[in-house]
Amino acid sequence: MTFTVNVNTSFHCSLERAFKTPMLCDVSKIHTGFGLMPRVTHCTEDASWGKPGGSKRVFAAKSISFAGGEASMDRVLERIENEYWKIEVSNFTAWMLGFYKFTGEWRTTERSANDILIEYTYTLHAGTALLYPLNWLFAHVFWKTYMKHVLENVRQLAYHNEPYLYE
Repeated sequence: MTFTVNVNTSFHCSLERAFKTPMLCDVSKIHTGFGLMPRVTHCTEDASWGKPGGSKRVFAAKSISFAGGEASMDRVLERIENEYWKIEVSNFTAWMLGFYKFTGEWRTTERSANDILIEYTYTLHAGTALLYPLNWLFAHVFWKTYMKHVLENVRQLAYHNEPYLYE
């Protein structure tokens, strides 16, 4: 079963900054931890990141819910320049409430100069029917709140012209 969560907002910056910042900047400044969600510390095997088919191993800090270390594998599924990203987060190293992968989408639409509509979507894929009520609650309460936290981190990086780590 899948659970889809959407968050939309406007960024007041260039289309390029709104498009590239969430995927090409330092992920440790984007996924800074929130509640039970540990902060990302770094990535490895990331030379191909940012290109369709590219991937990276993501590492996170120790938290109440995670022992620390390698957390997942991220893959770029699709990139349409200045319009759309689709990524997959999978190969979780800790139990994730029966979720086996997350699919993230970041869509940018230029409404006018420095007015960019951001449509941020995550689809959480679960495989244990017994956990579906808990999965729904996690997706629509915790994950949606976490997405808003991430969105604000991306906004700040875009507004402050954070350097890109990847092409």
